[in-house]
Amino acid sequence: MTETPDPDWPAAIFDALTALDIRQVAYVPDAGHARLIELCGAEPTMTLVPLTTEEEGVALLAGAWLGGERGVLLMQSSGVGNCANQLAFARAARFPLLTLVTMRGEAAEKNPWQIPMGQATGPLFETMGGEARRIDAAVDAGPTVAAAGQAAFGSDAIVAVLIAQDVIGVKSFEAAQ
Repeated sequence: MTETPDPDWPAAIFDALTALDIRQVAYVPDAGHARLIELCGAEPTMTLVPLTTEEEGVALLAGAWLGGERGVLLMQSSGVGNCANQLAFARAARFPLLTLVTMRGEAAEKNPWQIPMGQATGPLFETMGGEARRIDAAVDAGPTVAAAGQAAFGSDAIVAVLIAQDVIGVKSFEAAQ
């Protein structure tokens, strides 16, 4: 179970994605993105594409772009490491890649396996020629995603938006009472 400190940040991100004319939403199921995925799924102009691995999303969005549509990749920080080779593809092929990453391994993380990739997520995007922006407060969610999308689609860039664990809530591994 995940506690969400501010339930409105997914709606703000959804509004930004709608304004960016996002048509395809590739995602690996993630509790942190659950409400955003529901909002996108209810929007008739958006197509949800569930993935088995994160790197599939990079290729899918390359195809979407070549077909004239904009897309976004939703994933958790633990899946970013799976995408390194595909990020090289995005950089070499010079197509835009907008990805929203829910962070793990940050504040009050209870799973020590999440910490190394949580620390490496931003630097990995930068090493692969991309940019990493952060949302550290729910109020910044919409404007940050809007600006990231404009940067990605305006200059064929890789732009990741890292959504802090303080924003999405800390995952609880305790049984419900």
